[in-house]
Amino acid sequence: MNTNNPIDNWIKLETRRQFFRRGAAGLGGAALSSMLMNQAGAEEKKQPQNSDNGVLAKGHFKAKAKKVIYLFMAGAPSQLDTFDYKPEMQKFFNKDLPESVRKGQRLTTMTAAQARFPIAPSKFKFKQHGECGRWASDLFPKVGSMADDLSFVHSMWTEAINHDPAITYIQTGNQIPGRPSLGSWVSYGLGTMNRNLPEFVVLNCAPRGQALYNRLWGSGFLPSKHSGVAFRSQGDPVLYLSNPGGMPHKTRRVMLDALQKANQRIYEKYSDPETDARIAQYEMAFRMQTSVPDLVDISKEPESVKKMYGEDVTKPGTFAYNCLMARRMVEKDVRFVQIFHRGWDNHNNLPKNIKRQASEVDQPAWALIQDLKQRGLLEDTLVVWGGEFGRTIYSQGTLTKENYGRDHHPRCFTMWMAGGGVKGGVAHGETDEFGYNVVKDPVHIRDLNATILHQLGIDHERFTVKYQGLDQRLTGVEHARVIKDILS
Repeated sequence: MNTNNPIDNWIKLETRRQFFRRGAAGLGGAALSSMLMNQAGAEEKKQPQNSDNGVLAKGHFKAKAKKVIYLFMAGAPSQLDTFDYKPEMQKFFNKDLPESVRKGQRLTTMTAAQARFPIAPSKFKFKQHGECGRWASDLFPKVGSMADDLSFVHSMWTEAINHDPAITYIQTGNQIPGRPSLGSWVSYGLGTMNRNLPEFVVLNCAPRGQALYNRLWGSGFLPSKHSGVAFRSQGDPVLYLSNPGGMPHKTRRVMLDALQKANQRIYEKYSDPETDARIAQYEMAFRMQTSVPDLVDISKEPESVKKMYGEDVTKPGTFAYNCLMARRMVEKDVRFVQIFHRGWDNHNNLPKNIKRQASEVDQPAWALIQDLKQRGLLEDTLVVWGGEFGRTIYSQGTLTKENYGRDHHPRCFTMWMAGGGVKGGVAHGETDEFGYNVVKDPVHIRDLNATILHQLGIDHERFTVKYQGLDQRLTGVEHARVIKDILS
């Protein structure tokens, strides 16, 4: 039937994908359609369009945490110079790492050709903190001072030995790009608590070191509306947040209403989840025009609070500024906030470089925990700190008492967590005296992700999405366990 309605004419246009999707009805359509549609768990839950609830609604069981702040140290901080104290190594300075310890384990191309693997004890002094007596080096005096609030996991490990696959692995559950990120899984499962702000926000610190890619906060095969929204440190916090020049706010509302009507009709005809995502994203962008400027305006924060985070807190793009922003976001019920701090890849000149890195992170990370505690937010906000793998006890390159480098080491590293139902003052897992192998309670990165989901009320084994004919999940098909010993 002919029509003069441009919207009707528009939705008659079909992509090849839509053509073949309709043609599937003659090819055993019911079975094929069920394979193509995303579904969560054993029974698919078709969500109302633009629903604010996730596919799991309130989760599988009562959650201990409602929100997550993930402080990711991209480049891999050295556990040996920060929180995994190995005092016996002072006696082994410049001696070769015994083969009985290395056990022929895989090396990177950066040190595989070294004639020797000389042991490099940390040049930093360690001190016990709090009633729990947890150890921290003098790189982290502030973080160490709140040891009674932290749960240290010293036995983290991963199979990936290079940065890109390792970061992709810990963020998405797979070394191969294209899978949904942790924050996207959480967004998809639990939805939003504040319709005026994204449920998953990413804050990148000033560029330094290894490059980061937006696939680390992408939604993969989940609807694109669950991708992380990266806030910028210059200009509009979010791209295209401001109206184009000459367009009044009211005019943009009229335009969006027309687009929504067109997209709604397309969605009703083809049930394409990306059309639904497009509607949600347009609406979110419009609502953020009011909510985001207020969110990023820290001028009304008390001076005492700014002082607590440090002198960089007023500089967008710094770790201090991003930590304060993370507190403001969870205060306004943003569900998942991820901060990426880069520059921890210290293959050489480690003492100087790691000192700079730690000085940027120590006080703001401490201030974030204190700020959350004072506002009653830490109880239901899980804070996670760590990188993609650890560093070697042996030196890469020239070794002196004052200078050394460390290569990548996936066999063991340290992370810490606080709040959100995690015990304070706990040290979980142990490494050998060389800090080279896990000797007690190993924790794979899959276990870490399973634990984060668990604290949010999600059973990682039951949280699946049908994709390419398989039930996909964040923690993969390998066995993963929740780290119950650190949970209250």
